[in-house]
Amino acid sequence: MNDGNAPVTPPNTITVETRGAIEILTLNRPDQLNAVSPEMIAELTAHFSALHERPTTRVVILRGNGPQFSAGAELGSDAFAAPGKERPQRQLKMQQNYSGVIRLMRSCPQPIIGLVHGAACGAGFSFLLACDVRFATPDARMNAAYIRIGVGGCDMGSGYLLPRLVGLSVTSELLLTGRFLKAERARAIGLVSDIAPVDELLARGLAFADEMLRVSPMGLRMTKQALNTLIDAPSLDAALMLEDRQQVILLETHDHAEAVAAFRERRDSTYSDQ
Repeated sequence: MNDGNAPVTPPNTITVETRGAIEILTLNRPDQLNAVSPEMIAELTAHFSALHERPTTRVVILRGNGPQFSAGAELGSDAFAAPGKERPQRQLKMQQNYSGVIRLMRSCPQPIIGLVHGAACGAGFSFLLACDVRFATPDARMNAAYIRIGVGGCDMGSGYLLPRLVGLSVTSELLLTGRFLKAERARAIGLVSDIAPVDELLARGLAFADEMLRVSPMGLRMTKQALNTLIDAPSLDAALMLEDRQQVILLETHDHAEAVAAFRERRDSTYSDQ
């Protein structure tokens, strides 16, 4: 019992379930429609930071608990600094905490599979953009809600990631208006890979994760790293240079030899991440 003086420990805003080399990361504020609070940002920051040093986790699945994936930033929270002295400085620090999660998601070595159901607004939408692959339910709808609350439509990586995923024209349509993008169109423009019923969504994500577990661990990590770099490669020569060096490194691994042997022997590979 709390005696009225002891601090109350808030419930975890995320949960993590480990299934072998897969982690299922769930936004866990269902009563608040998984609105993104500073506490959730702190927990996500800690989780994605730790993934950089946890190679035994090879794939992450990101989803939401409850009726919606995420309603976006919690407008009444400390995410919006109170008026007063040094408000711009305080607001910038909070802004960088939020955007820092996007940076960690893109830089962590594990591919991230986003599973979106219901609404994914604002910060929730940016979380999806920072995933490597996305699957949606038929009722999924998403928007860059930022511009609808009187700030710019480019926030938490949306102005960088979205045009690289769907092109500048569709990005402009979405960011300049905050209009909703529904599941069918999201699939048509390539933002989501497929649509699955809500009761099959996790199974679809796990099946895709299992496909990635059938490749070498280091090859998987280096492919995500290369894609992050090559999306901004200044030239074909620069891209080829990076790819050449990646392949030479991977050719020296034990897992490459194992993959070749397994192919020749018509069996599944057994990788050791060496």
